[in-house]
Amino acid sequence: MILETIIGILGLVVVILGYTTFNLLRKNEKAEDIIISQSDFIDKFSSQLDVSQKRLEEIDDKGTFQGDDEIGWFFNEVKKLQNDLSRFKTNK
Repeated sequence: MILETIIGILGLVVVILGYTTFNLLRKNEKAEDIIISQSDFIDKFSSQLDVSQKRLEEIDDKGTFQGDDEIGWFFNEVKKLQNDLSRFKTNK
């Protein structure tokens, strides 16, 4: 009688531990998928930052937007934003 009770309790514990392990595995796989998609987004964003940085440098080398008018002010603000964003790019 006691042996059957112990086996029953151990069987219940095994089922509970199996379910919790499976549930944690499922949650971990979802978290890994999210991390992979975020990493892909960051890589694409970083490469886009590189392209836009190069293009801004090409435009700036010509000195076309050096004036004090609204376009020159806007171009300088875009350059500031680009420099701020470039701090967050990945180095691969």
